Amino acid sequence: MTITVRFFASIRERLGKSEDHVAFQGIGTAADVWQRSAGIPAPANTLVAINQEYASLDSPVRDGDEVAFFPPVTGGSVAPVDPRARS
Repeated sequence: MTITVRFFASIRERLGKSEDHVAFQGIGTAADVWQRSAGIPAPANTLVAINQEYASLDSPVRDGDEVAFFPPVTGGSVAPVDPRARS
């Protein structure tokens, strides 16, 4: 009757742990999981995955789920390569 919680990147560094297990009792959403495990408010831009699928803090959680929290992933766009262009 537990939920596996995983923390990644800067969230892991901030909380000082990469994994936790919380009792399912009283848990309804990913936000509840965060609060029970982290004990502090979730940063506004926190990304959530439930069972390796993107979700939101408002998403429902069921007993046995894996809930992961990670910071936004950033990256640039890749410009298409023109095959006629020469370096």
